[in-house]
Amino acid sequence: MDSPDLLARLRRERLVAIVRGSDAEAALRTVLALAEEGVFLIEVSLNTDEALGVIARAARELAPGTALGAGTVLTADDVHAAAEAGARWMVTPAVAESVGVAADAGLPVLAGAFTPTEAVAAVRAGADAVKLFPASAGGPSYLKALRDPLPEVPFVPVGGVDAAVARDYLAAGATAVGVGSPLVGDAAHGGDLGALRARAREFIAVCAEDAQP
Repeated sequence: MDSPDLLARLRRERLVAIVRGSDAEAALRTVLALAEEGVFLIEVSLNTDEALGVIARAARELAPGTALGAGTVLTADDVHAAAEAGARWMVTPAVAESVGVAADAGLPVLAGAFTPTEAVAAVRAGADAVKLFPASAGGPSYLKALRDPLPEVPFVPVGGVDAAVARDYLAAGATAVGVGSPLVGDAAHGGDLGALRARAREFIAVCAEDAQP
């Protein structure tokens, strides 16, 4: 997947699932269950137990339509290790060295930023979209205020995004939303996959509302 593909996928799917867990086997099952339910942009955080192994195994088992990314990517070493494991795009929590390294390697990047200055810096460093993080500190009204001077920046709010708030962010102009625990729950720690699947269907339905074809 190249950079235009990531942005197109974000605009079409409007949902990024963030998997972070303390149990590698459970994290892998979570990734596969999400894909089976129709969540096709999935980020595995590098602070997941045995994260690179989870990414490698998921990359082998997922259908071609699923775009598997790596999250919490901070350093050049993180970029190279995640890409070697099979991650096709990178997610950072901040405007770190990893943004430029990934962009130089031709890997799409969703870069973390919160302020207008950080958002502009992320785009200049090579980010394809900006992960508004922690989005809960500002809420949908803050996103709307950011978009007034920066209408061309694709924002993906992350942090505290439940299904109702996801709807509000999308209405405020978010390109997509990134969702961790409100979607994944305890599944990546060995919890209930059935509940995970139900939440996935709910988020997919919310993100499909008024979506552009």
